[in-house]
Amino acid sequence: MSERWTVDAVLLDMDGTLLDTEKVYFDSLVAALNGCGYNDGVVALCHSMVGLPGPACEALLLDRYGADFPLADINQAFLDHRDAMMRSGLPLKPGTLPLLDALAAADRPMAIVTSSSRRSAERNLTVAGIRDRFDTLLTLDDVTHGKPDPELYLKAAAHLGVAPRACVAVEDSNHGVAAAHAAGAITLMVPDMAPPTEQTRAKCAAVLPDLNAVLAMLQERGGLNDLS
Repeated sequence: MSERWTVDAVLLDMDGTLLDTEKVYFDSLVAALNGCGYNDGVVALCHSMVGLPGPACEALLLDRYGADFPLADINQAFLDHRDAMMRSGLPLKPGTLPLLDALAAADRPMAIVTSSSRRSAERNLTVAGIRDRFDTLLTLDDVTHGKPDPELYLKAAAHLGVAPRACVAVEDSNHGVAAAHAAGAITLMVPDMAPPTEQTRAKCAAVLPDLNAVLAMLQERGGLNDLS
């Protein structure tokens, strides 16, 4: 018999978890760096940024390339590439709508917990057509420390009036898993750009292939069986 969970709320990362944006961001940053003459080790560096907030990524770039690094030019090139890629729309990750439908039908509170800025989160959720699904949206603008610090998850649980240990958190990145686990949430990972490290696997209740599998696990262990 699988262990049953008390699930009073579900906390969802956005980029790479619900929205298929991480590859857009990754490809845009690689293209921006390459276009400005930075090529050596760029792919590995960009992989290390997956799941980190923007200021932390900028700090990594400055640490790698020095104080003379043309950050403003790279940021503008990144935005130009990103916007061009997103003009055709912003797809959802497989299983997003069935999961959101099931949680809404069960009247289970849920929140977005993202390292993105509020402006970016509002834009991306709107473009993807799911902004109206969420009453609670916690972003980098709401905290002092972004992921992998647990502050975002702790604040989301407090906003919903539930204990972190009674929340399921769904993440796609190693940094996101670290944040959710440190907050005390039941942490599920659906890897996107970066595979889980062994340390990350140890922090997860499960590592799953997609959000359909997340829903199945919530049905089995989190009291959503009646929605199967």
